[in-house]
Amino acid sequence: MPKTLSKTRIHDADLCSDQFDRIPDSVVLIILNKIADIRSLGRCSAVSKRFNSLVPLVEDVYVKIDKVVSIDGDNDESLYSSQKPPSFFSNFLKLFFTIFKPFNHLNNSNNANKFLFPQVSRHTSHTPDQVLKNFHHIHNLRIELPSGDVGTEDGVLLKWKAEFGSTLQNCVVLGGTQIERKPVTDQGSLEDNGSIPESFYTNGGLKLRVVWTISSLIAASTRHYLLQPIIKDHPTLETVVLTDADGQGTLSMGGEQLREFRENPLTASASSRRTQVPASNMKLRYAPYLELPEGISMQGATLVAIKPSGEGSRKSRKEVETFICEAFDGPFKAAVKALVKRRTYLLEMNGF
Repeated sequence: MPKTLSKTRIHDADLCSDQFDRIPDSVVLIILNKIADIRSLGRCSAVSKRFNSLVPLVEDVYVKIDKVVSIDGDNDESLYSSQKPPSFFSNFLKLFFTIFKPFNHLNNSNNANKFLFPQVSRHTSHTPDQVLKNFHHIHNLRIELPSGDVGTEDGVLLKWKAEFGSTLQNCVVLGGTQIERKPVTDQGSLEDNGSIPESFYTNGGLKLRVVWTISSLIAASTRHYLLQPIIKDHPTLETVVLTDADGQGTLSMGGEQLREFRENPLTASASSRRTQVPASNMKLRYAPYLELPEGISMQGATLVAIKPSGEGSRKSRKEVETFICEAFDGPFKAAVKALVKRRTYLLEMNGF
């Protein structure tokens, strides 16, 4: 009888054992890397001491910013009253986001009084570099802002993508004065002989494109400047992508560009806290009207490719062309493909 009870207890113990503990750490890390989202990783770190020790080893991290506020905001009302500040360029911006932490008493095993992730609530905010400081092996980082930086009127399309090392290497801007889901029915009034019409210069069309371009470059250089502390604190980084929920703009940096960023001093703009944009050459292409896939039509379609003058960009012509053609997805990729076949107009821009 005692032997039977002993066997039963052993059998019950086997059934009650945690089978998850048998999974190797390497497999758990693969799962955590698939999760990537920093909020979800914060929740995972609160599950157990084992997860708490593994989360800092994650290589792929995604950070979604909740709020963008002025650095001058000094009270809760000013920090949280709006999703987007009135003017993106009037002040240096500070980025804030929230991480859910369900168990306030789960401590880092290396320090009983130190939390692995900062506690964040509606009244305590942390910049991305503060929250990322406990990740020690990040290879691929993606940060998403709550909205695009450049304000546009309803129906206007503006998208940009920029590559940076220690300074701007390439940038492409795609714009349209009107974008609709249904093709324009009256195309007869849209002059198109392959050249930019004279009205483009007299009705403010060129001025508008210059504003689009400058605004996009300011947004890109501001984002680049804000990445300094993150890149400095994470030498293992191989790729960095900083985008926004609207899909308006994307800044990207690869391994070679990150090495250049660390090796060469960053030149800040004298007028604001952003990276200085070097003197550049711009290639502008224009089409009064484009029909795109998915039933989309675009009026005033414009493509501007920006490349620093001289040694600002070491990429070959083929690499630059590939960057331009692959900058956007879906119907906007088709728009770029159509615009690169148009006549090219060259412009020069001083550094700022």
